[in-house]
Amino acid sequence: MARRIGIVGGGPAGLMAAEVLSARGHAVTVLEAMPTIGRKFLLAGKSGLNITHSEPYARFATRFSAANARLRTALDAFTPDDLRAWALGLGTETFVGTSGRVFPTVMKASPLLRAWRARLEKQGVDIRVRHRWTGFSPDGLRVDTPEGEAVLAFDAVLLALGGASWPRLGSDAAWVEELAEQGVGIAPLRPANCGFDVDWSPFLAERFAGAPVKGVTAQSAAGTIPGEFVISKTGIEGSLVYAHAAALRDALAQDGAATLVLDLVPGRTQERLAADLSRQGGKASFSTRLRKAAGLDGVQAALLRECVPAASTLDANALAAAIKAVPLSLVRPRPIAEAISSAGGIRFDAVDETYMLKAMPGVFAAGEMLDWEAPTGGYLLTACFATGRAAAAGIDSWLCDQAK
Repeated sequence: MARRIGIVGGGPAGLMAAEVLSARGHAVTVLEAMPTIGRKFLLAGKSGLNITHSEPYARFATRFSAANARLRTALDAFTPDDLRAWALGLGTETFVGTSGRVFPTVMKASPLLRAWRARLEKQGVDIRVRHRWTGFSPDGLRVDTPEGEAVLAFDAVLLALGGASWPRLGSDAAWVEELAEQGVGIAPLRPANCGFDVDWSPFLAERFAGAPVKGVTAQSAAGTIPGEFVISKTGIEGSLVYAHAAALRDALAQDGAATLVLDLVPGRTQERLAADLSRQGGKASFSTRLRKAAGLDGVQAALLRECVPAASTLDANALAAAIKAVPLSLVRPRPIAEAISSAGGIRFDAVDETYMLKAMPGVFAAGEMLDWEAPTGGYLLTACFATGRAAAAGIDSWLCDQAK
């Protein structure tokens, strides 16, 4: 028998749940606060939609830190290969980039979202935009609609409201207070995949803001990772920074300090670099020595001077050591509204194995509302899709049990 299901949030997790549940014959209504669905999904695809990652699945499934074990069942049921097949079923072919990341051949998210919406509507999903959920009442969900406040009753509800990053696109975490009042355990929301503030000198901030730092490795508690990042007026951002973001954020919270250690010349050993520096004539300027012996100039040379003020006075061995381990001290993470994603949210001990809230029978949660995080690279989207499907299966099972 068809049951009425309300899905709050028109992002990847909510829409995937809507697809599964409508295919099983349920009457599904998606409530989206914004004027259109999938706004953050579209933004993610503006410069190339990184939909998932091609690395071996055994490695992929370990990318979710403390939530690895809790997410594993959902991920096993909808793997990166399953996601690529699903996209192909909507007419979107994908390819593997040089970094192992997977993209649609058309790169953008909009064709996939259009085809997806068409499928949902064909399956009878009722998508209502400009419908903002404001809380629970004894009779259902309180919703602000273009016609005024309404109370909508459903047999089951899925909350898929996202975290707290990019609030202008809809994920403003306004749900936290309401769920906390209902007795749902919530871990504090924190920025993830974020930039960091650095106390730059006026010279570096003005001269090098926007400059990329390429071909380096960076070390933190997250390990030693190669890549590149960008200098901003307030600090650093970019893919290499995001790879270390969780470790750096947690160090700042625990110790009040965090350092990202940069190797500016990862292709040479310290001994080889010291020998190359030693061969420079004593009359050569420091800038010339760096350029000729280490290949450093521009922003990389400026970073060395900034983080190691005495660098120009060091002998060849000490200078080589400094170049191989530049200590970049961080002040704080950038605000959560700027982050690519957020950590924290509904604690996993507040939901059962089917993603139903223990404090609220019949109410389920999926996506970034839950307390997990992952690096960039397609992991975030895959887990949102997977938890949406898992929650949908949980809803269907719960409704069947209620009908017995």
